[in-house]
Amino acid sequence: MPEADEADDEEEMPLSLRLSIADTLTLGNATCGFMAVYFTTTGILIPHLTGSQESGMARHSAATAVILMLCAAVFDLFDGLVARKLRSSPMGAELDNLSDLISFGLAPAYFVLVYGMVADDAHQRMAALGAIVVLLAVVLRLARFSCVTPRNGMFQGMPSPFGALTVVSIVLLELPFVATLLAILGTAWLMVSRVEYPKPRGRLAVAMLSWIVLSMGLLAAWAFDAPSGQLLLQTGCALQLVMGAVIPLFATARRVNNFRDNRREARAAQLP
Repeated sequence: MPEADEADDEEEMPLSLRLSIADTLTLGNATCGFMAVYFTTTGILIPHLTGSQESGMARHSAATAVILMLCAAVFDLFDGLVARKLRSSPMGAELDNLSDLISFGLAPAYFVLVYGMVADDAHQRMAALGAIVVLLAVVLRLARFSCVTPRNGMFQGMPSPFGALTVVSIVLLELPFVATLLAILGTAWLMVSRVEYPKPRGRLAVAMLSWIVLSMGLLAAWAFDAPSGQLLLQTGCALQLVMGAVIPLFATARRVNNFRDNRREARAAQLP
């Protein structure tokens, strides 16, 4: 009997190799990112290289690729919630970083690269430079996140899922190329900056999930050429950019108010 128990212990999978429910959601994140690259290639890049003029197919594929990035953001939102409620495996943090690199680094950077190849007024080499900057910004952000303990309730720099959605929103707005490139570079800078963004918890998580669902609806309306679909999509993309610029202002205002309250309490404590 002791020999049998020892054999069972040897055959048992090491704890570090067991996947938790949160890890499964994280792998769903990575899968969505990879499929976004796939649809960007097969539905936009290859038809352009082969001379196909099916604009409807390109629109459907672009919408599908962005919807998959949105799905990846949903998986990324829920894997953290599930990990806090249940448990995560010892490799959960590494899986999360690797999946985020695929879905919010590679996928949006590749989307920018393909945009530079298919857009009429785009410059391919400059678009490639912008794509590289986006990818490196996400790499640096994820590496810094692994090494630095952020202040409670706050992210330092724009979170990579929010940054990825902002980048693709800039592309979908169809602005002049120079304005598009500058906005993409600005978003990449925000991701590696020290500007603070609140973590999506509680009401903010619900608001973020609602915004993602609404964005999926706008993309579907645009893909199927619904009435005013183009206008709705551009409105949603513009709102994404506005939120990226405005949300840090609320975080800064809250920090300033907390600082003032602390000073008032300190002065009140010093009074006789």
